[in-house]
Amino acid sequence: MTRARGAALILVLWLIALLAMLVGAFALTARMESWQGQVARDGSVVREHARAGLEYALVRVVDSQAQTRWLPDGRRYRWTFAGSRLEVRLVDEGGKIDINQADANLLAALLRVRGVESEQADALAAAILDWRDADNLNQPQGGAEDPDYASAGLGYGAKDAPFESIDELQQVLGMDAGIYARIAPYLTIYSGRNLPDSSYAPGPVLQAMGLDAERLLAQRELPQEGNGQLVGSGSGTYSIDSHATLRDGKEATLRAVIRAAGGPLPGSAYAVLRWEEGAPPP
Repeated sequence: MTRARGAALILVLWLIALLAMLVGAFALTARMESWQGQVARDGSVVREHARAGLEYALVRVVDSQAQTRWLPDGRRYRWTFAGSRLEVRLVDEGGKIDINQADANLLAALLRVRGVESEQADALAAAILDWRDADNLNQPQGGAEDPDYASAGLGYGAKDAPFESIDELQQVLGMDAGIYARIAPYLTIYSGRNLPDSSYAPGPVLQAMGLDAERLLAQRELPQEGNGQLVGSGSGTYSIDSHATLRDGKEATLRAVIRAAGGPLPGSAYAVLRWEEGAPPP
């Protein structure tokens, strides 16, 4: 009888220990799920704050008051929203080099400004023109048509049609990741201009155009009421980088190309041409 009672007691103790472990495991799981929910909630909040920065920029860029208007020329604007710190930068796409419109000289000049050796810059600029033009004739500076791609072991040739994205530039013969990364921020497919608008062009584009970039960039830092820029003088299509930081240090970056002339749906204030979340800070 004593042995039976002892065995029963041991069994009860094991059951208690097992239940305690189950309760502990449940509590740990619940706590982990709570932490995961908090992280997801905070991530969603900071992303929405970054989006708020983008939409606020679209309001300020058309502000009729010169003193409070934001200019889309690459300067950084800082704003506080719901306790988050935001840093927003706008660049009018008209200030960039349109790879479907620019001539070889301008493209080669940008490549040289960004550190590409002169002969390679000329060859790459010619290859860009051969990619987008409809014929199968090489440019005077060399260029690259279908036989050149075949000789390089590539399974495709020149597109012979306009670029549909800046990323497509990476397929052009002679382009590598390093060169692409150095020039991509200064290129667009949305302006439709042969020459960029110098009022909004970033420094390397101004240099490629043969202008005094240092002087022009310094002028942009003058008080806005005296800088001579008018509402609506830009293209209405903007690259916007919005970086948000919560009080606890969580961060999110939104990078987009926006056309502010009205979106595809009734009542929409803008059309999204490109949208990238989690990009490096502006």
